[in-house]
Amino acid sequence: MRPAAALLRLFWLIVLCLCALPAQASSVVTTPQVRAELVAHAPEGIAPGKPFWLGLLIRHQDGWHTYWRNPGDSGLPTMLTWALPAGVKAGEIDWPAPLRLPVGSLLNYGYEGTVLLPVPVQVAPDFAGDKVDVQLRADWLVCKVECIPESGNFSLSLPTGTPLTAHAAQFEAAFAARPVELQDVKATAFAEGYALVLRVEGLPERVRDRQAEVYYETAGLIEHAEPVLQSWEAGVWEGRVLLSPQRSASPETIPAVLVFNDRQDIIRVAAPMSTPWSQVADVPPKPMPTFDLGRFDRPAPVAPENDLSLAVALGFAFVGGLLLNLMPCVFPVLSLKLLGFADHAHKRARLVAGGFAYTAGVLLSFVALAGLLLALRAAGEQLGWGFQLQEPGFVASLAVLFTLIGLNLAGVFELRAVLPASLGGWQLRHPIADAFFTGVIAVAIASPCTAPFMGAALGFAVTLPAAQALAVFASLGLGMAAPYLVASVVPAVARALPRPGPWLLRFKILMAFPMFATVVWLIWVLGMQTGIDGAVAMLALLVAVALVAWAWGSPAVAGRARWALGLPALLILAGVFAWALPAWKTAVPAAAAVEAGWEAWSPKRVAELRAQGRPVFVDFTAAWCVTCQYNKRTTLADDRVLQAFASKNVALLRADWTTRDDAISAELAALGRTGVPVYALYPADEFQPPRLLSELPSVKEVQEAVAEL
Repeated sequence: MRPAAALLRLFWLIVLCLCALPAQASSVVTTPQVRAELVAHAPEGIAPGKPFWLGLLIRHQDGWHTYWRNPGDSGLPTMLTWALPAGVKAGEIDWPAPLRLPVGSLLNYGYEGTVLLPVPVQVAPDFAGDKVDVQLRADWLVCKVECIPESGNFSLSLPTGTPLTAHAAQFEAAFAARPVELQDVKATAFAEGYALVLRVEGLPERVRDRQAEVYYETAGLIEHAEPVLQSWEAGVWEGRVLLSPQRSASPETIPAVLVFNDRQDIIRVAAPMSTPWSQVADVPPKPMPTFDLGRFDRPAPVAPENDLSLAVALGFAFVGGLLLNLMPCVFPVLSLKLLGFADHAHKRARLVAGGFAYTAGVLLSFVALAGLLLALRAAGEQLGWGFQLQEPGFVASLAVLFTLIGLNLAGVFELRAVLPASLGGWQLRHPIADAFFTGVIAVAIASPCTAPFMGAALGFAVTLPAAQALAVFASLGLGMAAPYLVASVVPAVARALPRPGPWLLRFKILMAFPMFATVVWLIWVLGMQTGIDGAVAMLALLVAVALVAWAWGSPAVAGRARWALGLPALLILAGVFAWALPAWKTAVPAAAAVEAGWEAWSPKRVAELRAQGRPVFVDFTAAWCVTCQYNKRTTLADDRVLQAFASKNVALLRADWTTRDDAISAELAALGRTGVPVYALYPADEFQPPRLLSELPSVKEVQEAVAEL
């Protein structure tokens, strides 16, 4: 029987198949919420040196909406990423004027019904192709009561020289709704007290003395839900709006859109900022009766500071790595390590070498994963520890890998029956490499877990220079590998193990079941990410994978029978894979936050509850985080804890990070953490920082924290 860990060499091939394979693209992507279509408009045809238009046409289901370039109090703007042939260049979205979308006490800006987001495209004068192949990746957030991040891959092949007018009406409607900049209109902006003042002169006579809808293009600048206090004086329009207390540094220019006369006049201005924030900090606010300025008398809340030193962080990371070995998610890997001990217990040199190789695999994997995380964060991505398990393709890859390992351990197939003879004895000839790859997979499966001491250490690490941050992650890996390394070099441990014999075969078969249990968990995670269709597709794929493994690798199937059964099995696998892949492309909202007594987390909801005088407890969790699920079913479900929350009228919110969520990532970063679980208790006083509990909180710890509110 081939040892299971030899299958690790196939892992990256599986990842490439499931994660890196591009989705089949067409001009239309349909979800239960929207129908999105890539369209083109070239009345004179596409020709060298001439512009034309592309656009994303979005038809929303009733009640659903997507967002403008500045989404307002919440939301995300639609993002378009183009792949065009050489000599063809796409510009930015020419945004139509949005609608005001009030949600409770919040105000967002976006689109309902049907909207076209047009994009100008320029063709180089020397372009010589007979067609233009367009590839588009679009990402949008669609919301009703709940919000769903969606994406789509689109493609069009546009012939040159032929007029394209099939969507002329939609483009004309979009052009009519886009803001225009008028030559005689001049605008200025300045801060006065706690208000942003915008003055515009030279507006057309037909809009004089009219009230405007005002949309500021810069996000995070103003309090969107507050009314704009408008006035006209000598033909000059003036608008005052309350500045956001979380505003960033003063911009040089304030771009804004003014909408008059039931959207018949849509005017864009770009007002130079004459008075930056720093120059008005001590200026008393100008009386504005419609505004409540009292809430700005105190400073904004400050996130808890991380006062760790590098030495303490290294120590915390090492201890956290040690404790990782006690986490349930690492148990399947412990099975492989125990199997390795049993195989080589009385081969002293091989055992020691394997211990160091395993340690090297763990260390390098932690450093590589940390390096990728730090690089992506530096590039602007909102990611945290365990980010790879937010991708359905990676989860599916792990499920396939652990299924193959389990089948191999159970004796369903032998790898040497599948591989050429030159490769069949690879593991026997290279036990050191085998131990190294076992360390690699140990890190892959351990990454969803966060042990005590890890959260503070990793949160501190991402604030350090790259070299020091990588040292913290390396210390984490050293802690995780330390027990196995010590056991490998201490002779007493090897002597305590029984000698190889018939029991080893039974032990190998027994170790298959932790692998299958891990597959069950991974399918559940995939189902949380992609819905029931994604989970069923994964189950079907695993059946096909098992069939192929048996047909090609079972000792009971040989000669012509192997080809007679193996080829149809491969065809079945290919067909199931092609059918399953689309089911993993669209993430669905996780259902963790809809349990009785819990609400879905959002920054605005936290602010609303605290403004009402209620403390807030937030459970930052994910389906792939085993520690999170354990705490959810033990401490957080304990009647004593729930009674403590009820006694202080604590609102319970759950922030589900199963799929990528930039808002949750940003909040974790503000709390000094990079991964889950994180448990934050926010006092009712919105200017008091939250209290962070441990990664494995006890009932007593939670009770004491709540009692101090």
